[in-house]
Amino acid sequence: MTKPESKKSGLAAINVTGKCGTSAAEQVNNGSVEPDQSTHIRAHVKQTSKESMHRRNTECEVYDDGTNTFFWRAHTVTVLFILTCALVYVTLLEETPQDTAYNTKRGIVASILVFLCFGVTQAKDGPFTRPHPAYWRFWLCVTVVYELFLIFILFQTVHDGRQFMKYIDPKLGVPLPERDYGGNCLIYDPGNTTDPFHNIWDKMDGFVPAHFLGWYIKTLMIRDWWMCMIISVMFEFLEYSLEHQLPNFSECWWDHWIMDVLVCNGLGIYCGMKTLGWLSMKPYQWQGLWNIPTYKGKIKRIAFQFTPYSWVKFEWKPASNLRRWLAVLGIIFMFLLAELNTFYLKCVLWMPPEHYLVLLRLVFFVNVGGVAMREIYDFMDDPKFYKKLGQQAWLVAAITVTEFLIVVKYDPNTIMLPIPFFIMQCWLLGILLIFTWTLWRFFIRHTAAVLQSGNIGFCSLINNYLFSVTVALQ
Repeated sequence: MTKPESKKSGLAAINVTGKCGTSAAEQVNNGSVEPDQSTHIRAHVKQTSKESMHRRNTECEVYDDGTNTFFWRAHTVTVLFILTCALVYVTLLEETPQDTAYNTKRGIVASILVFLCFGVTQAKDGPFTRPHPAYWRFWLCVTVVYELFLIFILFQTVHDGRQFMKYIDPKLGVPLPERDYGGNCLIYDPGNTTDPFHNIWDKMDGFVPAHFLGWYIKTLMIRDWWMCMIISVMFEFLEYSLEHQLPNFSECWWDHWIMDVLVCNGLGIYCGMKTLGWLSMKPYQWQGLWNIPTYKGKIKRIAFQFTPYSWVKFEWKPASNLRRWLAVLGIIFMFLLAELNTFYLKCVLWMPPEHYLVLLRLVFFVNVGGVAMREIYDFMDDPKFYKKLGQQAWLVAAITVTEFLIVVKYDPNTIMLPIPFFIMQCWLLGILLIFTWTLWRFFIRHTAAVLQSGNIGFCSLINNYLFSVTVALQ
């Protein structure tokens, strides 16, 4: 069983106190440091105390009786024995079919399954422990397999890559027309006396509940209302900007802003925030299943096994410093790129929107996205303990970039279609506003405050700016 989330932050607080149990504050009080160093050490201790206090305030308290039952063991020997028996059966008792294509598929699937068995039992644990650490190790290994598959597709020719999809499903490898959601945008069509609201019903397909469920889960990942709304609105602007490349980006105005932003996305974000509020207030008291006397308590304990072990409230605070501001911008950019990849990938690989591979990709991101966001937040919020980006976050970023490179290679003509001039002007204006605000918030405003105090020279000011930029870009 992995260490609880609350214990990790506790270790972080312990590690900053110094070696051999002597804290920096005690060294100052005991006179074991030089007088000119005491001010810097006190400042460091004060900053460390603030960070530790902030970290503890964003985490819920957890009670766990520490029961280590059969359920929590890794069972490495058992898995190895079962795997060996399966391989012995295939080798000695099963007759190998005389079908090269079938044997190739079976060999690839067997190789993947062996890798998954290794990863589920031996891979490094992530930040999540419920419903079981092996569940999240499994998805980590699936992430590796998916990234390797994308790399393989990237290194094929366009024709071979599209035809390779036939090995997964013989129905693939055939160009498909894109559906245009625009057209007649009248909410009430008086010309259709049978059903004047037919335009609304025509757009009520399976993607409507998918929008709601998707944004409900994204809210649980991001845990911030403002970031979710910004990503939701920004993606609608991207659809406006890129509808000349993909026809299914063309939608009616009320489909963009009423059905998507307000109804589906907005309702999903609202329900997600309500769930976040419940998770942040819920008491996390974990007791071993066999230590609970009543059957009702046992059933309730089994149900709560599929809820988080503990809960951390995300406080992104993008305007607090330049490093966090750039990180939040990067998160929003990667989210939007991953959303666009969904549409462009099925276009360049000729997959219909209702194909099960499209659904499997969404299920994949649902399971790995939450872990990746938690690892990114830990890396930003507690860099003294989390000194490197988490493994799942690293892989998700690599997958997003690889998917985009496949799109660029397989259909550069679509990607390079010139954006209309007025749309380009709007995006340039938005980028200029973001750049201007960044410059004012983290440089000009700080400069004015420092110059007003009159306690620092010009050269020292320039050095401080260079140092802050260097730290932010590390």
